[in-house]
Amino acid sequence: MRGRHATDALLEALHDTPAVYLQGARQTGKSTLVRAVAERQHPAQYLTLDTAAVLDAALNDPEGFVAGLERPVVIDEVQRAPALALAIKAAVDSDRHPGQFLLTGSASVMSLPALSDSLAGRMELHTLWPFSRGELAGVRETFVDRVFAERLVTPDTVPNTEKSLVERMCTGGYPEIQTRRSHARRQAWFDSYVDAILQRDVRELANIERLSELPRLLALLASRAGELLNFADLARTLGIPQTTLKRYMTLMEMTFLVRLLPAWFSNLGKRLAKAPKLLLTDTGLLTHLIEADASRLRRDRTLLGHVLENFVAMELIKQLGWSRPRCRLFHFRTESGAEVDLVLEDRAGRLVGVEVKSAATVRQQDFRGLETLARLTGDRFARGVVLCTGTTVVPFGRNLFALPVSQLWA
Repeated sequence: MRGRHATDALLEALHDTPAVYLQGARQTGKSTLVRAVAERQHPAQYLTLDTAAVLDAALNDPEGFVAGLERPVVIDEVQRAPALALAIKAAVDSDRHPGQFLLTGSASVMSLPALSDSLAGRMELHTLWPFSRGELAGVRETFVDRVFAERLVTPDTVPNTEKSLVERMCTGGYPEIQTRRSHARRQAWFDSYVDAILQRDVRELANIERLSELPRLLALLASRAGELLNFADLARTLGIPQTTLKRYMTLMEMTFLVRLLPAWFSNLGKRLAKAPKLLLTDTGLLTHLIEADASRLRRDRTLLGHVLENFVAMELIKQLGWSRPRCRLFHFRTESGAEVDLVLEDRAGRLVGVEVKSAATVRQQDFRGLETLARLTGDRFARGVVLCTGTTVVPFGRNLFALPVSQLWA
């Protein structure tokens, strides 16, 4: 089993919190991780609601099911029996010892109001994404820590060739896909994966009458990864009402197929764009949906830029789960067109801007968006970096640097 960087945070939560919920898309390794934790660091009984008999018992008598459990206990795929939430709440209220319940779900806790509301103040939430690049390489990434440090440290790395970087983006981070050596076998896995989520998970979350529209929507969203979300344009393209589209989008988010990156804005006296940016949660899935293999990405530099930006954004989102600075990730765009692909903001309000370029050479003009952000935010601006496919760290002014993208997983 490959090490998962989420393990330490999960164990810390189990040490002082009665219930812990690990959410994430199907096939990201949640079951593997919690079973390993239950067998080693936090001994616990393991049950999964993917087993028919266990699910039947949980649905028919939630209170009796929970009362009969030997605790600590892991309950896998808990979203399949939402009524368990009140029973777990009652159990926790009568015994507040930490680490009693480790729950997993392939749907966002926000889609399970019975769980999130009933266990408010009693449950800690964690998200498991597909493997990060560092997890696959056996490295614990420190990029977020380093860009917020007083002095930027850039460890020696083995720079990726563009070919290997593109291959990695096309493969993605799902654990199962790592064993598929051919492009055809990876595509077959992604086909089955998307079908399973749209046919099972979405159907369990909501009564969708026109389920056949969801694959079209997902493919359209993939083609617009990295762009600002425009509901009116998407609805017009699909020929469906905006109300229906927004309901479908919520389901895509709840099942961790897409992620909306919010716009950064503050009371700066400037007009800033506030629409979120659209991301696919895995670039292997993204390239599958737009039918782009590695050779096409290397030929189409514009498309490569969109996929690389999505890749960097998701790598940063993963790293936020274990980095020391507690940060949030945004994008930045003014209505006059100045933009920064990604903006990290820590709890003190300090900002680090990140631009992504699918080129080996960086020029001063590539820092224009970062310079605009620095000018507008003053002392809050800590640093700006341009991640590129080059191999050299180059300073471009005070707190402005061009870095190889390989620094992301150093």
